[in-house]
Amino acid sequence: MPDAAPAITSFRGEFRDFIGFVRRPHFTPRLPGRHAGCNSWQADWLPALSLRRMLRWALFLWLVNIVFLGPIALAAAGIGGAEHRLDFTNIPWLQALIWAPIVEELVFRYGLRRPAQAFWVVPAGAIALFSGPTWAAVVLVAVIVLLCWWMGTLPAGRFAGALPWRMRQAYQARFFWAFHGSCLLFAGMHLHNFALNSTPYWLMPLLVLPQWLTGMVLGWLRVRRGIGASMLLHGLFNGGPLLIVWLVLRFVPDPTSLGM
Repeated sequence: MPDAAPAITSFRGEFRDFIGFVRRPHFTPRLPGRHAGCNSWQADWLPALSLRRMLRWALFLWLVNIVFLGPIALAAAGIGGAEHRLDFTNIPWLQALIWAPIVEELVFRYGLRRPAQAFWVVPAGAIALFSGPTWAAVVLVAVIVLLCWWMGTLPAGRFAGALPWRMRQAYQARFFWAFHGSCLLFAGMHLHNFALNSTPYWLMPLLVLPQWLTGMVLGWLRVRRGIGASMLLHGLFNGGPLLIVWLVLRFVPDPTSLGM
């Protein structure tokens, strides 16, 4: 396992690191670029990463999904008769930009670097995820985040949310499965966005190919930069397509006028 992070300053260098990480996921180290004097909690929630770099990653995901994976998903939906549940005339902005990035990152990716805390963060976050943004669920998520913050400020040790040494070694040895398993679960969860109708099982993975790729990028970013970075990119990624839909509905209320 590598001892120190490579000196990566360009998007191209980060992209190469992402490809290598997907092939051989590893628990450590983080990419360089922390704020001077910051502790592990600050590095996790407040990563030193520019908005411009985050936008470049969002643009990469949008392009790949629009040009390659999106058409495959649409073709699979057409063959299987699946229909998207999203009501494009009532776009859930707050849910897409704030709620989903926070809750889904807590459930699917926070525990990648905090495996001991995953034992309580994942089930509690899953309750909030499947409950939706009700007041009770919002309070539950706020409590989860505050507890994660508080535990991150404690000295290293079991009470601060660290695994015993032998369990930590076993987790690191199986991190490949933890990482890719979280990506597959994240993608599979988005099947709920569809009314599947008579879609055969073998077509279902194709419906969520965009979420699978996005989950890998978010997982890499969570491990290498921090949970704050993955939450921010998650929100940016969700916002782009919804903004396009909103603009079309606002300025082209009748798409048939454009021959669509």
